[in-house]
Amino acid sequence: MSVLRCGCILQLLLLLLGHSLGAPRSFSVDYKNDCFRKDGESFRYISGSIHYSRIPRVYWKDRLLKMYMAGLNAIQTYIPWNYHEVSPGQYIFTGDRDVEYFLKLAQDIGLLVILRPGPYVCGEWDMGGLPAWLLNKKDIVLRSSDPDYIAAVDKWMGKLLPMMKPYLYQNGGPIITVQVENEYGSYFACDYNYLRHLTKLFRSYLGKEVVLFTTDGASVGYLKCGTIQDLYATVDFGPGGNVSAAFAAQRHAEPHGPLVNSEFYTGWLDHWGSRHSVVSSTIVAKSLSEMLAMGANVNMYMFIGGTNFGYWNGANSPYGAQPTSYDYDAPLSEAGDLTEKYFAIQEVIKMYHKVPEGPIPPTTPKYAYGTVVMKKLQTVTDALDKLSFSGPVKSKYPQTFIELKQAFGYVLYRTSLPVDCSAPTPLSSPLNGIHDRAYVSVAGVAVGILERNKVLTVNVTGKTGSQLDILVENMGRINYGKEINDFKGLVSNLTLGANTLDNWIMYSLSIDEAISQGLLGETKPREAPQPATLSLPTFYKGTFIIPDGIPDLPQDTYIKLPKWRKGQVWINGFNVGRYWPARGPQVTLYVPANILSTAAPNNVTVLELEQAPCSSGPCSVEFTATPILNATVHSDYKQPRRLFVKDDLL
Repeated sequence: MSVLRCGCILQLLLLLLGHSLGAPRSFSVDYKNDCFRKDGESFRYISGSIHYSRIPRVYWKDRLLKMYMAGLNAIQTYIPWNYHEVSPGQYIFTGDRDVEYFLKLAQDIGLLVILRPGPYVCGEWDMGGLPAWLLNKKDIVLRSSDPDYIAAVDKWMGKLLPMMKPYLYQNGGPIITVQVENEYGSYFACDYNYLRHLTKLFRSYLGKEVVLFTTDGASVGYLKCGTIQDLYATVDFGPGGNVSAAFAAQRHAEPHGPLVNSEFYTGWLDHWGSRHSVVSSTIVAKSLSEMLAMGANVNMYMFIGGTNFGYWNGANSPYGAQPTSYDYDAPLSEAGDLTEKYFAIQEVIKMYHKVPEGPIPPTTPKYAYGTVVMKKLQTVTDALDKLSFSGPVKSKYPQTFIELKQAFGYVLYRTSLPVDCSAPTPLSSPLNGIHDRAYVSVAGVAVGILERNKVLTVNVTGKTGSQLDILVENMGRINYGKEINDFKGLVSNLTLGANTLDNWIMYSLSIDEAISQGLLGETKPREAPQPATLSLPTFYKGTFIIPDGIPDLPQDTYIKLPKWRKGQVWINGFNVGRYWPARGPQVTLYVPANILSTAAPNNVTVLELEQAPCSSGPCSVEFTATPILNATVHSDYKQPRRLFVKDDLL
């Protein structure tokens, strides 16, 4: 046997052995050829953002399949810290919070993953994903080298990152890159030691091979404080601008390596009191094509926005809360519907990459279940003994939500009038301490609403010793900029005329638990007349039956509250979110089918904070098959962040 023949057989054996063992998987930055390398081959990702925390688990597969069929080869997702560590050391990774299942599903479908684990994520999510309990230290400097903040981050990442390590691409999983922090160049602290600490922390748990990266606005100013050695610098920007100029900013930080737009905005966020943001499919498609023609890697933010169920929405500064819907005018709607923008993007991708063949999962059907009559239950004050599991807390001056060990929802503050107010007397928050909206009553009569930055005084009347109740709503913590340490409740003293109010009794309200346990009863007849324009915060309940003989029910739907003003909705104990049609632009709330039942009557509970439409007849809500997210409203909100530009809020 010749030496040549022996060599050939040896090569063949080595090749077969390599295949049987599986060649080592790799993903890296190729600085010489300005690209990523996946298993040694040049690679470019076309990705879309999807937040598992905003989509019911039962719909993860549907949404991911639609993204795959659009031609995406990757997805990007945040891991909101506060969604998983609800209180210090108490972790939830099950059900809708099962991020490992989500990663496996993405991989099974054929999608790679760009992971953004924070610790801060922004994302129009409450406090940018940071847990509110960090504010137990009042002067904590978030996103910095503050020792208390670092200790909490180290503990959280010590829990999370080892869970993520098996899902790295090098270890057989779908995760190709991991972001460290998020848009840090837009934050006032500019603490390089903090970024160095995070880099070392991530490397210690994830290893040296994983590609770690940063994301910042596409200008040298943002990149100055947002980038650091050993983290690959990427940028974010939206459609309609100068793509070459934007990538020139990235080249300032990274002279070589792949071009990456980590957040290419397909739409934009909404605020209560502003019009619904809409971005043209044509403009999105044109800019996407420009980037792909340059060979750039692109992640579309958002590809599907989803829903801020419960209390998870964030807010911007000056204070403006985001609504329940996070539709974002994305290629897939809040409910996962295929849109014109979806197909426009797919057509662009077809010009540069092969798109999977076969049918796209269809838009999920919606069903209009019709009108549900609502019956009045108790007011919040009447139901206090059922709502306040922890009982009253007494204090000379008001305490914040965090001091009362409550993160979300509502707290009732109670005191008495120290003087006779026979003439209208101003009840004021001179230091703008209402965070965020307060519903005021005296002696069981609703008298007015105080609102952060907007309404700091209401006039009240009443006798000395009359009960003063102030129900304070946390409308969502600021998620971007220097004011993310957003304390809730009465965060400073109130005055009545010249008197500072004191001797408070405070009730933390466990409304979600009370509703899920069915604790709320029917209302008692009230003697105190309520003004026509305002009523006490009150619960209402209705039921409806979905026929079990009709195929394919239950289906998704939308709840509409005609002539209701502002409040919260629960269906079968699930907190669907906030409604505020009086301010808009969102009018309907998305109701996913998985919370509905054909086996038993469905319970609808509404907490109306201002005025239910009951004076002229029975109250009702309506289930419709069509969403309304863009009701025309008079905009009284000054947009602090221009469309597609991450303005620094210094």
